[in-house]
Amino acid sequence: MALPDPLSGPFSDPHALTRRRALTAFAAAGGVALAVTATQSAATSPSSVAAGDLAPDVALPESPVGQRLSDLRGRLVYLDFWASWCTPCRLSFPWMGELQKRHGGRGLQVVAVNLDVRRADADAFLARHPAGIAVAFDPRGVSAEAFGVRAMPTSVLIGPDRRVLAVHRGFRLEDAPALEAKVVAALPGR
Repeated sequence: MALPDPLSGPFSDPHALTRRRALTAFAAAGGVALAVTATQSAATSPSSVAAGDLAPDVALPESPVGQRLSDLRGRLVYLDFWASWCTPCRLSFPWMGELQKRHGGRGLQVVAVNLDVRRADADAFLARHPAGIAVAFDPRGVSAEAFGVRAMPTSVLIGPDRRVLAVHRGFRLEDAPALEAKVVAALPGR
């Protein structure tokens, strides 16, 4: 399967900004997972990873915790795909930072993979919403393609053996307790 063109792919289409903002506002208001693009059909979308699958060993460019997902083998990984235009991401970032603080010492590593084509957009978001977590940058969307990401944000809980434990699309504050319960239940040495 061909990877999306970084200048016209589903995560970077500058002409779709208005559509994305409208979809983001809809998702934030209704708590519905945000479709990355309205034009990407199920027939052309890669299959999403599911619980039990081996997580793809994607690159984590510029990540301070490793250059590939396999560098984190042995740790519980909360991998989050996000973009600067994603309204629910503004809510998830502080929560992920707290999650890392509470459980990092017990083997959790939160990694947020940014999918913006323009690094300046990601940097501006991070200046307004400090991460407190490891951030990787994937402007071509290769990692999102490998995971079959179709909503923003999408998070994948990955066990120490790189098996997918859970996938969650979208984010609402009401989701946080159930998501954290999954993390706590999967922590090594529990």
